[in-house]
Order: sequence, then C-alpha cells, then structure tokens
Amino acid sequence: MILQDLDIIVTAPPAPGWGGRYWILVKVTTADGITGWGECYASTIGPEAMVPVIRDVFARHMAGQSAEDIELMFRRAYSSGFTQRPDLTVMGAFSGLEIACWDILGKARGRPVWALLGGRMNERIRAYTYLYPLPHHPLPAFWVDAEMAAEAAADCVARGYTAVKFDPAGPYTIRGGHMPAMRDISRSAAFCAAIREAVGDRADLLFGTHGQFTPAGAIRMAQAIAPYSPLWFEEPVPPDDMEALARVAAGQPVPVATGERLTTLAEFGAALRAGAAILQPALGRAGGIWQAKKIAALAEAHGAQMAPHLYAGPVEWAANLHFAASIPNLLIAETIETPFHDALIGGAIRVEDGTVALGDAPGLGIEVDEALARAHPYTGEGLHLEMQEAPCDYADENVFEGGAPAREAE
Repeated sequence: MILQDLDIIVTAPPAPGWGGRYWILVKVTTADGITGWGECYASTIGPEAMVPVIRDVFARHMAGQSAEDIELMFRRAYSSGFTQRPDLTVMGAFSGLEIACWDILGKARGRPVWALLGGRMNERIRAYTYLYPLPHHPLPAFWVDAEMAAEAAADCVARGYTAVKFDPAGPYTIRGGHMPAMRDISRSAAFCAAIREAVGDRADLLFGTHGQFTPAGAIRMAQAIAPYSPLWFEEPVPPDDMEALARVAAGQPVPVATGERLTTLAEFGAALRAGAAILQPALGRAGGIWQAKKIAALAEAHGAQMAPHLYAGPVEWAANLHFAASIPNLLIAETIETPFHDALIGGAIRVEDGTVALGDAPGLGIEVDEALARAHPYTGEGLHLEMQEAPCDYADENVFEGGAPAREAE
C-alpha cells in the first residue's frame, strides 16, 4: 500500500451552488493499484494556488510511504518548515490526502472505514440540513423572510429531519466582531419564533452565525433567541478568540458550538477549555479522520458532543459519516442534498427519514464519477467562501445570501 500517484480535480457544483463555489477532490493511487478518494476543504487561497500546495504536501510527506503510516505523515506535515502549529492551508491539503489513505486502507482490507476506527457505534447517524429555499421561494428575499424559512423548515421535517439550521443574523465581515444591528436581533428572534411554531417539538433549531459578533453582541443575540430553545449558537465570535468564546459560553444559556474553521487537536482543545459544548470539525480541514477521532475523545472527556460540519462535496461528507458512525459522543452530522452531490458518488449515500445508515462497502463506500467531476471545472475567481468588506449596516437591512453566492458576483 505504498502511496505513489496523485490526481487532483477541482469541480464546481452547478447552480444554485449549495456547498460552495468549488470542491477540491484528490485521488491517491498506491503502487499496487488501489485508489483512494479524499476532499481538501481549504479556501484561504484559490484553487489554482492550492493544487501545488496539495502536490507539495503529498510529495514531501507522503509519497513512498505506506497508507498505514497516518500518524507519521501527520506529524511530518504538522511540523513542516519548523512549525508544529495549526496551519489551515497545509492541514487542508493534508486532510484530504489523509482521508484518501483511509479509503485505501478499507479497500485493501475489504472493510468499511468505520470498521477500522473501532467499529460501528451508531447504526443510524442523525442528520441535519441547512434551510434552503423551496422552488417557489424568491431570492434573495428568502434569506430575510421568517415565514419562508418556516415553510422550508416544515418541509424538512416532513422529509424526516429532526434538526434544521439557519443564519439570519446579518453579515460576517473582514472587520472582526461587531455589535449586531437591532434589526438583525429582531429578525433572528422572528426566525426562531416562526420556525419553532412551524416544527413544534419535532425538530431542534440550530442557530448559525459565522463568528461575526463581539462577546457582548453575541450575548445580546443569544438573549433574544433563547426563549425558543435552540440546540446551539454556532460560532458566535471570531474563531481565533477563545477568551471571547468563554465569555459567551458562560454569559448566556444557549449551548455554544464551534469548529468549522478550526484545525487539529490544539485548536479544538482550546475551544473545549473555553466552554464549547458541541464541536463541529470539517474533516477535510481539521486534520483528517485520525485527528477527528482524537478530537472526539478529548470532547468526550469534557462532556462535549460532536457534530461534523459540511459545506463541501460528498467525499468529505462520506468521511464525516464514517467518523460519526464510530464515536460514542455523536450529536448529529450536517448533510447537503443536491442532485450533483448524489450523482457525483452514484447515490452511494442517502438520507432517509432524517438519518444515514452506512453499509459494509469497503473504504468510504463511494466511487467518484470522474467524468462528471471533470465536466464541471471551476472557472471563477472567487474563493470557496468569502467575507464581505463593508461593515454591518445599522441604517438599512443586512442581507446574507445563505452561503450560496450569487453567480453574477463571480
């Protein structure tokens, strides 16, 4: 199982683009012809620049090594260039390559990845979805309309989901934390009220933000939504400010979740010490499956739960799910259902009645449709996700487009 060849595909999901502007898929082949798939969730630089980074990480730390040597290869990448500290770009590259190694290991042994991680703890994995517009909902009006959000939530519950996520709380900007506009607070409370009325006690409310508030601003927002008993308040303050996270966790009643922008055990450990109740690693960024297992064990010791994050393609989703199947402190896993996600892996993984059950197929249990992936190359200039430069608008309405940037913006 000596790692030998690497191929990289940057594919762009068709409109409406749920899951980001592009996905970076890696295909690793061993000297004896076993192929493994991974996905690099890295967006600090553009894909044209990221591809050479992935090739460098593979050539420098992994090529010629056995796919079994995951700990050794991680320590090489983590220490590269006299660092030994979290690096989002390098860890994003390594994470996708590491996922591919697990796919290889499972295929070589004829066993699913979950079986190599301690066995299947969870027969069915509870899933949640972001609230996306229904076909008759106009954009961008949907993103600021509580009644449309409630209608979408009711549709999700009718399809079996027991948790829905939404983020009406205004812009996330390059300027760091801000105090929310009163309109943003009022809209957020209205969303929670309307969605709670629509779903009753059949579903949890997952209140998403993107690190845009000061601690005081986050606490004000939490006080407004707390009466509707959301399951979590996601990433209330900038991801690098653990003291701020601690103030928010201690200063209001809604459980704090964080992690989509964190990487490796070091950063997640700091979040736990700050009081995070729910960790949300994206396995294509957090260091891969083995790092995620370590993070989950640390969370277990802190009485915290895991909720793998997904705003990417179906290969990272598959990795998230195998990890989720193997841990005792799983809360829930994010999912994205689009025809392109489904077609890219030939319908190998499906959400049924709000849960996912993984079978016994070897490796990640998927094969990527390479022709389909290559038929949708990314030709834009934007990054996978981006923050706005303009500050919060306290006079007029702030509109956040739900993570799917308008195509004309490219």
